[in-house]
Amino acid sequence: MDNKVILVTGSAKRVGKQIIKRFHHAGFNCIIHCRHSMAAANEHANELNLIRPNSVKVLQANLGSYTEVMKLAEQAQNAFGRLDVLINNASSFYPTPVQQSITPENWDDLFASNAQAPLFLATALRSMLAINQGSIINLTDIHAETPLKDHTIYCMAKAALIMMTKSLAKEFAPSVRVNAISPGAILWPEQTLSESDKQNVLNEIALERMGSPNDIADTSYFLAEHAPYITGQILAVDGGRSLGRHAQA
Repeated sequence: MDNKVILVTGSAKRVGKQIIKRFHHAGFNCIIHCRHSMAAANEHANELNLIRPNSVKVLQANLGSYTEVMKLAEQAQNAFGRLDVLINNASSFYPTPVQQSITPENWDDLFASNAQAPLFLATALRSMLAINQGSIINLTDIHAETPLKDHTIYCMAKAALIMMTKSLAKEFAPSVRVNAISPGAILWPEQTLSESDKQNVLNEIALERMGSPNDIADTSYFLAEHAPYITGQILAVDGGRSLGRHAQA
């Protein structure tokens, strides 16, 4: 197989979908992963396979299940017979206010997609990635380092993903590079925000505008294909939001 291959978790919609499109356009064969969004995943795969036949496959797995994560790793290795890039994009995101009841189920769910599954996928796929000096890219969050109110468990899980990125960069060197992208305001969350809340977010961004899924897709491609001497790094793609509040309240 001459075409490089990428697996992106949670890639039926939103940012993950745009990452798949970017790599497919560059000639990669692509593996779309989803849990519930099979219709959207298959529709996207069909569109891309019309452009280049048999270049995209869809795999379904619950990342909260260790058994299914291991099955996903096996299926991904067999899909095209090689793997060059793993992007851990799938993420559960919702508030867990401490003044309310935080449950073990919240903990298990948020850590499963944001930390546990990325770790076990990375370790399971390491050997195949190493064959072609491959790359792992984890999608973290600026709130892994600057906490978001009412999202304690989510922020903890993303902080764990950052440490995993740095640790695996050492563990997997020199044959596999491991980096992370820390997005800022790229898409509004699926949970509804008020206009005032949206404006408060924009006031924190030095560039005074939202980013786009293309920003994350292009950065992913850069780290995978044009950064052979970069590993263990967390690259903020946030318009300067992590610098601190920009506009006056």
